Amino acid sequence: MEQETGPFSVSIDFDQSHLFFPNIIHWVLVILALSIVLVHGREIVRHVQGWKESYSENGLDYDRLRLFGTLGLVVSYFLLMNWVGQLFPNTGMGFLLVSMPFMALLSLLYVHDLDRKKILLILANSVIAPLVAWYVLAQLFYITLP
Repeated sequence: MEQETGPFSVSIDFDQSHLFFPNIIHWVLVILALSIVLVHGREIVRHVQGWKESYSENGLDYDRLRLFGTLGLVVSYFLLMNWVGQLFPNTGMGFLLVSMPFMALLSLLYVHDLDRKKILLILANSVIAPLVAWYVLAQLFYITLP
């Protein structure tokens, strides 16, 4: 059978088709960020410099544990999600199995006055929320997850 060509025929490269919308979103975000910097750049710089001066004058400091803990957890989350996803391809297990400990650790990092009730709520939320998201996206809507 000969492949049809014409103004109403569509050819899809399935090896690259999943990159179509992320590329569009990427460039839209870049253009929006540049427009914000062009319009409000000086104002943003002055505002950030005001924070630095205010912190140093009042002896305030930022929470290093939460800042670097969050950065480490987010980087680990994406790296591990890809790695676990390759162990169970096309099942969404990378998302599911890595999201549960990620949510638990991130919640534990930010919670104050930790007690038994809060720990149980954090653990329940870190299991139920990714499970529901995985079920809805991967099983009901057939959206591919890592």
